[in-house]
Amino acid sequence: PLFRREGRRAVLTPAGRVLLEQGREILAATERLAETARQVHSGWESRLTIALDSLVDIDQLAPVLEKFYAARPDIEITLTEEVLGGAWEAIQLDRVDLVIGAPDEPVDRSGLTVRPLMEVAWVFAVSPDHPLANHDGPLSEEERVQHRAIVVKDSSRERPALTLRVFEKQQRLVVPTIEHKIAAQRAGLGAGFLPRHRIDNLLRSGELVVLDTVVPFPPSQLFVAWRTGNKGKALSWFIDQLTDGR
Repeated sequence: PLFRREGRRAVLTPAGRVLLEQGREILAATERLAETARQVHSGWESRLTIALDSLVDIDQLAPVLEKFYAARPDIEITLTEEVLGGAWEAIQLDRVDLVIGAPDEPVDRSGLTVRPLMEVAWVFAVSPDHPLANHDGPLSEEERVQHRAIVVKDSSRERPALTLRVFEKQQRLVVPTIEHKIAAQRAGLGAGFLPRHRIDNLLRSGELVVLDTVVPFPPSQLFVAWRTGNKGKALSWFIDQLTDGR
């Protein structure tokens, strides 16, 4: 029984209350399912998962997202952040639909379509209070190894982690993202190479200073990548915006 009589009133039994509460959830889920079916029928995904490499500032993607939401506010976008090899792992293992800013081309491109996004210039930067800030002349690798390095941890979950330009015997502070690395170096906790486009404002304000190095860090090419078989319209829209149809 779902109801019981209390005088002239019908009152829900405990079973009735459960049916009412869960029934509402079922109806809502049914409506969502119907909407998803309509979107699949039209070729538009109901949701899209995008991995941003830590080198890419969200501000770079914000205008694209704003434009997309103006056209398709009903589609859910999930953004995740990856570092070094983690960006390639995320798309190769199909955890995301699109990766933006994956560094350097992967050895294994099977099942992927890869397009260039931008080139990143690196500079060796420290806080003006860091012991190296007043160093005279280009900094050698022997001098660098004597100071703590700020290192961003590779976000790969199942594949060997990568570490760039850090010496085996060098002290290090390991952080999760490039944003944390910038903050740590700004606070004088260590030194290291940083992407120039992410710290221009800090260089102008004097909160970080650039040092020449005997061995420079070569520019990195960043890529956009997706699984070749994915033909969803939302994915295609983002690809066109990010690659100019290349």
